[in-house]
Amino acid sequence: MTRKYGVWGAAAVLTVSLAACAPGSGDGGDAVNLKVWGWRQEDVAAYNKIFQIYEDAHPGVTVEYVPYKNTEYDTILKTGLTDANGPDVAQLRSYGLLQPLVAAGGLVPLDDVKELGGFPEPVLDGARGESDEKVYGVPFALQTLHVIYNQKLFEDNGITAPTTWADMIAAFDKLKSAKVIPLASTVTDTWMLPIQHEIFGATTYGGPDYLDKMLTGGAKFTDGPWVKSLETWKSTDKYWAPQSSGMSYADAQALFTAGRAAMFPGGIWELAVFQKANPDLKMGIFNVPPAPGAPVDKTLVPGYVDGSFGVSAKSAKREAALDLVRWMASEEFGRAYSDELRQISAVPGVQPKDDLLAQALRTYQENPSPYVTYAYFSGGTPTAWDLASAAFSDYLLGRRTAADAAGHIQRGVDQWFRPRN
Repeated sequence: MTRKYGVWGAAAVLTVSLAACAPGSGDGGDAVNLKVWGWRQEDVAAYNKIFQIYEDAHPGVTVEYVPYKNTEYDTILKTGLTDANGPDVAQLRSYGLLQPLVAAGGLVPLDDVKELGGFPEPVLDGARGESDEKVYGVPFALQTLHVIYNQKLFEDNGITAPTTWADMIAAFDKLKSAKVIPLASTVTDTWMLPIQHEIFGATTYGGPDYLDKMLTGGAKFTDGPWVKSLETWKSTDKYWAPQSSGMSYADAQALFTAGRAAMFPGGIWELAVFQKANPDLKMGIFNVPPAPGAPVDKTLVPGYVDGSFGVSAKSAKREAALDLVRWMASEEFGRAYSDELRQISAVPGVQPKDDLLAQALRTYQENPSPYVTYAYFSGGTPTAWDLASAAFSDYLLGRRTAADAAGHIQRGVDQWFRPRN
């Protein structure tokens, strides 16, 4: 399927008493217990509040929210979906990471969930099986990628959010001269490297227009625009922290929240993390302006679908589980999700109350750009995202050139990727 990229204009257990089922929620009107598995142990309190809304309208339903450790979740879920004692509803990874669960037949296709009809196709791509093109989950969050900055450090140094590449570099230089680390960037946590690359390199390779060519076989990772985008990103490394080659994700976060670094290139999900670490921190966001020689004359905002909620094919309470995920496709759920978790809901029409989230969503809607290696080239093994994470690390550490890094990705993807018609 070819479509234009863009988006709409051991576990702690929480038992939430959800109140009588709407039609189809309970089996024969009896009390129903639903288990919802997820990978966000830190979000138990928020989900408690969110599911309370469902409780008020559905007496007789009980939901056990079962969050596992993030790094162990995928393996646990794969096993759990083979057992009737596993989840009824599960939080699912997106894009390529979803495909093994689809191939194993562990999920119920959501063909009859009419509430998904209003979701844009690129959002549903995050929950779609690539082999059958069916949707297997209700997308819950949209993550956008930006440069997050410390407002006070900007004000103290007479800097405003840059609108040109030259202004951005001048701001970096000014901060460096003032003994402030401009960018808190990680190198050792390689999963962050493709994110950082998209933030600084998207305009150089061309964003969605280049993706369209890649998907139809008209462009590759090894072509000039993509290789140059790596060089554009790496050109900012002079503004990273000293000894950045050993900088972890947690170290970079701490530099920013402590006020030692002025900016952090990352996802919009960081806002809630940073605010919790430093409640007094005032933040802003901006998107990297077009780099010199870029084929686009506008700022691009990378983004992707974070995941979805799907129904286990082994659930003995399928109708009740489907009723719950239908509600997860509603604006009521979307608003609660956005408010309680400080996230951008994937539900169409839900506008965040948080000003920075609203800014992030607005700018993304205006000029959306894909997270290429994760979202569109991770449907086979090896995934482009895994390949890029390793190759980018080698590139930053001087063990590969930009062309070598791009070649590593392309050779891996060539083992399984077939262009779309």
